Amino acid sequence: MHTLEAKIREAQAAGRTALIPYLPYGYPDREAFWKHAAALDAAGADVLEIGVPFSDPVADGPVVENAARAALAGGATLAALLHDLKERTFSCGLVLMGYLNPFLQYGFERLARDAAAAGVSGCIVPDLPLEEAAPFRAALEAEGLALITLVGQNTSVERMRLYAGHSKGYVYVVSVMGTTGGQGSLPVQVRDTLARARSVFSLPLALGFGLREPGQLDGIPEECRPEAAVFGSSLIRHLDAGGTAEDFLHVWRP
Repeated sequence: MHTLEAKIREAQAAGRTALIPYLPYGYPDREAFWKHAAALDAAGADVLEIGVPFSDPVADGPVVENAARAALAGGATLAALLHDLKERTFSCGLVLMGYLNPFLQYGFERLARDAAAAGVSGCIVPDLPLEEAAPFRAALEAEGLALITLVGQNTSVERMRLYAGHSKGYVYVVSVMGTTGGQGSLPVQVRDTLARARSVFSLPLALGFGLREPGQLDGIPEECRPEAAVFGSSLIRHLDAGGTAEDFLHVWRP
């Protein structure tokens, strides 16, 4: 079993939803980022998605986009992230979430080696389609890293089956047709998306884009309820308002 799947299965065995916070590296600055990351780990995060700031984050809403731009202005780079990460130890699983350009510029094989040495277990690349993913996936898998699959409302069962043959760790189910950080309730279509994914994938399902509090999952039928919850924009808003990472996770894991 891959490390990331094991982290989520451990939470499932304990009778709870696995928690996957997302935070852009370097936000609000490098020192504060690592303070927040360590606090999330200590407070019970099962997996931490570390955002790799990029100037054109097409899948991100304004909260994450503004955070990424501030991080870039402060000098955050992929090389600096991996350098800093090698000096730290985390109990939770670690995933890099970013766009293809920074990873391509860094070099796939070099990235896989350096990320593995820094304790990273996987990558998420929203703008990398299945048909173009083979070189990156091969580089990651050579170092034991997973390329996390993303599916959404417009992903058919047939296409999910294509992804299933290459998926490891967990499957990221996008709740909306749009960008991160939605303010409203989860769309009713998310149940159909989860049901399709559940019928195809044996891996844990992680639901993201627009999650703010546990009650949003209550209306999802038990048979297709996700094993993990991903939250980014709501966490950033909480921190921006002066809240702590511990308080935020306490809402999800009392």
